[in-house]
Amino acid sequence: MIIPYGRHEIDNDDVNSVVEVLENKFLTQGDVVPEFEREVSSFCGAHHAIALNSATSALHLACRALEVKRGDIVWTSPISFVASANCAIYCGAKIDFVDINPNTNNIDPTLLKLKLIKAKKNNQLPKVVIPVHLCGLPCEMSTIWELSKEFNFQIIEDASHALGAEYNSTRIGNCKYSSITVFSFHPVKMITTGEGGMALTNSREIYERIKLLRSHGITKESKLMDKEKEGPWYYQQIELGYNYRMTDIQAALGISQLKKLEKFILNRSTLAERYIKNLKSSKFKTPLIPNNAKSSWHLFVVKISLNSFDEKRILFEYLIKNKIQVNLHYIPIYSHPFYKNFGFKKEDFPNSEKYYKEALTLPLFSNLSFLEQDKIITKLEKFSNK
Repeated sequence: MIIPYGRHEIDNDDVNSVVEVLENKFLTQGDVVPEFEREVSSFCGAHHAIALNSATSALHLACRALEVKRGDIVWTSPISFVASANCAIYCGAKIDFVDINPNTNNIDPTLLKLKLIKAKKNNQLPKVVIPVHLCGLPCEMSTIWELSKEFNFQIIEDASHALGAEYNSTRIGNCKYSSITVFSFHPVKMITTGEGGMALTNSREIYERIKLLRSHGITKESKLMDKEKEGPWYYQQIELGYNYRMTDIQAALGISQLKKLEKFILNRSTLAERYIKNLKSSKFKTPLIPNNAKSSWHLFVVKISLNSFDEKRILFEYLIKNKIQVNLHYIPIYSHPFYKNFGFKKEDFPNSEKYYKEALTLPLFSNLSFLEQDKIITKLEKFSNK
């Protein structure tokens, strides 16, 4: 049996929650989505939450809510899924990247400041910066927040990996250091709704705008209309929006999963500690966790010291042959064919290039057994000894 790199965990409570909605009158646009939003905003400590059909949609509407448009510039990390950058392109903006810190694999605040100083001289400052909490490890948000005040940019936290993570003893998602935080509920994430995402904010204005945009730009609120209602049926489309809604079926699963989140994180943390303790070969560099942060351990990425990229390919093939599904999170965004058209140069991102050559994502999920994990560790050590 193959050990996957990630896997959801569904129990009878989850199934029963979904069945209850299926037997109800509303499968979508009922009461369950607002309940899920309240549960997540309360858990994280944010004022508002808007559930959406994916984190990609949440990132897109976050950019729209901050009025990102043609001619604007957005910066993010090159070591992320492409959605972290695509959201700016959707709005017609230009995208650029800030290299990572090799210890955390997140945006390097020092390099961010140097890039901001240069951009200010050239009148090319970003409108928005999107830090990515890679693998569930929070970025150095207080420093980025101070830079945002100095250089006048907005912050969207891409916390797709980081539900349940903590920074400075508070939960990611409270938006203390950002205008908007985005989560993902994809099946391999901390909790799942099948597909789904959520945007959190402390701004009532941003909340109302994202809520409007997720449902075609349609409103039934008189105060937003250009004339009086013609009747109780009346609505108006006041701008171009999208169908980015989450269903009540998905939200019911999310509510049930959220109740188990702390258990999931505890299990993942235990497994991460076992990897760190038992991967003894000097070829494997395990993650470092700063004192002021608590990772949600969405992913466990090791860096491997090998003689060549070909050796990494051989290691991948060796592990897959032994029914261990490893992965690589991520290929630098700027190296994809679509982004090559923008003229990015690899030499501008030396830490990201080194990361790509060394990184390997090992299986990590809440119900990974110690027996399965021991097999992974044994095969890695055996390969390294060769």
